[in-house]
Amino acid sequence: MDAAKRHRHLRTALLSLLISAIAGATALITTSCIGAPRPTPTGEGRIAFVSDRDGNWEIYVMNADGSGVTRLTTNPANDFFPSWSPDGTRIAFWSDRDGNPEIYVMNADGSGVTRLTNNLTQDLDPSWSPDGTRIAFASVRGGHWRMYVMNADGSGLASLTDAEIDGMEPAWSPDGTRIAFRSHRDGNWELYVMNADGTGVTRLTNSPRDDWSASWSPDGTRLLFISYRGSNGEVYVMNADGSGVTRLTNIETDESAPSWSPDGSRIAFASISDGNWEIYVMNADGSGVTCVTNDPADDGQPSWSAR
Repeated sequence: MDAAKRHRHLRTALLSLLISAIAGATALITTSCIGAPRPTPTGEGRIAFVSDRDGNWEIYVMNADGSGVTRLTTNPANDFFPSWSPDGTRIAFWSDRDGNPEIYVMNADGSGVTRLTNNLTQDLDPSWSPDGTRIAFASVRGGHWRMYVMNADGSGLASLTDAEIDGMEPAWSPDGTRIAFRSHRDGNWELYVMNADGTGVTRLTNSPRDDWSASWSPDGTRLLFISYRGSNGEVYVMNADGSGVTRLTNIETDESAPSWSPDGSRIAFASISDGNWEIYVMNADGSGVTCVTNDPADDGQPSWSAR
């Protein structure tokens, strides 16, 4: 697949996961956002997410039970893909506020927005190293989707993947030794893992349909992901070596962006089951699905803070 086709694929996937509504879909989720009570507060960190409730895509934060929603970014452009620093004091994200998607970082209260990358192509999908000193991300610079790593201040840029082999959505393991990612190198989107320096690439999934959006459990033993191996995108979990694949959701609409709670007991994800994108939380075994946002606009890309 050439760079132009990959670019179109990315834009189509992004729009389908964040903007489009699926008319007439009937969900098998037992808890609807409509009139649903909020989950019991647990004090388990905060959830950053994106929403177009104020007219364009901005980044917000809320408590894990859905209360205390606060807007963090205010820009006429679009802000996406919030990623918490390990200490919970900063959020990396990408924005097209300067004309094309670039990586930015801000304080957890939305102040101190700083641009980290400066490139004419697209830079997406920031992921912090566990010690908070580096950020991995995906970029189409060079004509192919590749993964890079830089220091947390934007310096020290280095490539992690080969120029002719694509990779996106890096996710750093909790011990800092590995990075999970998705790649189209074998014909469709599959999940892979590599050492943090880009060596030792190993394929984790093998499905005729697309797999993406890997998220490490806090103890590093499991990976959440989205798979289209059924008729639509659902949340799955597998062991860190790719074994033991288990489907967690059974919904007749698409799900996206699964994210673990800090203690690994719960999972946040986005679903369009009520006709627009909302954020849900469920237990780690897929039970106890509860809606935590309820807005006529779309909410998505939840990212759970460890603090």
